Amino acid sequence: MTRRTAGTDDRTTATPGGSPAAATGTPDGGWVSFVGSGPGDPGLLTVRALDLLRAADVVVTEAPDHEVLVRSVLGIPTPTVVTDEDGNETVVDEGPVFLDGGFGDDGQPLTHAARAKVLLKPAKAGKHVVRLMTGDPFLYASGPEEAQACVKAGIGFEIVPGVSAATAVPAYAGIPLTTRSHREVTVVSCTDKVDWSQYADGRTLVLLSSVGPIADVASALVAAGRPASTPVAMTRVGTTTEQLTVTSTLENIAADARAAKIQPPAVTVVGDVVDLRETLSWFETKPLFGWRVLVPRTKDQAGPLSARLRGYGGVPEEVPTISVEPPRNPQQMDKAVRGLVEGRYEWIAFTSANAVRAVREKFEEYGLDARAFSGLKIAAVGDKTAEAIGAWGLRADLVPTGEQSAAGLLEVWPEYDEVLDPINRVFLPRADIATENLVAGLIDLGWECDDVTAYRTVRAAPPAAPVRDAIKTGKFDAVVFTSSSTVRNLVGIAGKPHPSTVIAVIGPATAKTAEEHGLRVDVMAPSPSAEVLADALADFGAARRLALVESGQPVTKPSDRKTASRRKVSN
Repeated sequence: MTRRTAGTDDRTTATPGGSPAAATGTPDGGWVSFVGSGPGDPGLLTVRALDLLRAADVVVTEAPDHEVLVRSVLGIPTPTVVTDEDGNETVVDEGPVFLDGGFGDDGQPLTHAARAKVLLKPAKAGKHVVRLMTGDPFLYASGPEEAQACVKAGIGFEIVPGVSAATAVPAYAGIPLTTRSHREVTVVSCTDKVDWSQYADGRTLVLLSSVGPIADVASALVAAGRPASTPVAMTRVGTTTEQLTVTSTLENIAADARAAKIQPPAVTVVGDVVDLRETLSWFETKPLFGWRVLVPRTKDQAGPLSARLRGYGGVPEEVPTISVEPPRNPQQMDKAVRGLVEGRYEWIAFTSANAVRAVREKFEEYGLDARAFSGLKIAAVGDKTAEAIGAWGLRADLVPTGEQSAAGLLEVWPEYDEVLDPINRVFLPRADIATENLVAGLIDLGWECDDVTAYRTVRAAPPAAPVRDAIKTGKFDAVVFTSSSTVRNLVGIAGKPHPSTVIAVIGPATAKTAEEHGLRVDVMAPSPSAEVLADALADFGAARRLALVESGQPVTKPSDRKTASRRKVSN
């Protein structure tokens, strides 16, 4: 037997006014919020949309990727299956219930009436339903028909406008729809028969659902009086990192779009404003635009680095290579923490954020808090570790001013002074694989060290077969290594990256390890920071792109090793 448990009991329902109270669309509280999801970029969701998604009992999706989008922006994990002793399976899901409102069980698109039934059933049962719709619910969407079904059923509803593809996609392509010289714009859906003679003037046209009929549309516009040389731009999957824009003319757009293999969804702009893309293209010209970047870190550590890569247009894919686990024997750690509380140490030195986390968890286990550090001096190996200490409400007394490493910490560490230092012992909570250099250096300075295993680093399980294949065959454009262990472990669990893949490392030690494993290092961060590493990779990508442009070559990604088919694609 399989059943599903959903974590909806502690959610509040957002009403049309925005206050966290029960919605009152029906006597038992049913309510439908028609929410526009925008054209694809999760960052274009409105604040109101996020509030309603957090409060939803049920989310009725329209596009196949809507559930992934909601889970991503709300931080909801994918469902897990738990089996009890009797063999019964329970699907544990912390998020709302997801219902497909776009397609039926047979894979065919649902009619307006069928879609309305999907959302009305839970609404009539008193649920707060979010009907998520691509773009804007009331612009070339089925929102009006479904809202009318709510009226007929006596279900209260609200409309939350979304960013429309008609305006967002041209903006992401660097094409303004209006300027001082072009003040009129018309949006036309090509799904029905259109009298193109009424669009013979010079106004800007935005064409939706135009990929299939573009040849006929272009011919009709030319026959109506538009010059064959009128600029045209067609952008597929706009606002995403797969965005591709083809610029052409009415005379050639059909052939150029076919050569570029443009598939729906795409938005087409017709008019002189298209020429401004040459100087205003900002999205597709990002230094890492569309690059698939492998981030071999643990999930919690990869966040800031992945966010930085996304800002440069990259598509980070996190593949854990190590798992951080408690020490096999916790007694040494228990003894050290008791000694810390009893005043046994003059210093505690943190060499990683993981070490800070391990000590903090041990404190919480004992019911202690940051006050136990009173009178204790705190050292951090670098800024990131200092930030982790700061998040605990503490301040690091010693952080290297130069190289942020064990060697850099030793350079600024004071010698033991019998007069100034009442205690000569240092508590050093570290990983089980930490080197002895720091301990040896502290001993040379006159200190005694309790080098304690605070956590273990265990090699993660190999990634899925498609990921391993992508690593070996060069489908990743770059790999960012943030430590020597990530190099060793990635090669160990997945094999060596393909020679075409750009290798970026966080510092000299990691570079040496990469070279020892037969990897060519292309990028090295000037300082040991994950964000700086992302910046360095972006600089490399920008320089590579500029070199291609200046040499007259098409802008490609490192994974694009095949000669591109002949087409005019502007980036």
